[in-house]
Amino acid sequence: MEILYSDKQIVVCIKPVGLDAEHELTEQLKEQLGGEILPIHRLDKNVGGVMVYARTKQAAAVLSKAVQEGTMVKEYVAMVHGTPPENDDWTDLLWKDSAKNKVFVVKRERKGVKKARLEFRRLAEGETSLVRVRLHTGRSHQIRVQFASRGYPLVGDHKYGARDDSPAPMLFSCCLTFPHGGKVCKFEHLPDWVKL
Repeated sequence: MEILYSDKQIVVCIKPVGLDAEHELTEQLKEQLGGEILPIHRLDKNVGGVMVYARTKQAAAVLSKAVQEGTMVKEYVAMVHGTPPENDDWTDLLWKDSAKNKVFVVKRERKGVKKARLEFRRLAEGETSLVRVRLHTGRSHQIRVQFASRGYPLVGDHKYGARDDSPAPMLFSCCLTFPHGGKVCKFEHLPDWVKL
């Protein structure tokens, strides 16, 4: 497990693709560091990237507050099919079908529908394009659904329309910024499939 930063309050690590963020990764960090490891946010099992975990209940409360207040900024890189706009700010209404574990963009608000917002800029374009995404809301499968609904499914995201051979969605949590210890901390790491 690659650890980017660790102190008595928090640990910032790179989640490998294929590990469950809430249970398997938590257990690995406990084995590696000892003590309490408390999850603050999630990444889908088939997505990797930078994550922060609390090592005390007090740190968990502070980080959870940062998530709720929007002072924890989450950024991702994604490889998508097609060429999306150079940059954009998208807001959609999302509804999750829990039985199918699939999320859909819907037209009107109703029970279970949640507003989802992201901003992005295109970093490279072609048959597939590289985008950097900033999440403003943390909805299930949000980036995958919002891009797929506009005809830009993520490479490897067969659940949302990709027709390619990649084994998993090419989506990676590349940057986390949050307040910690009286200052703003920023942790950044790019996956090996990003060549800039």
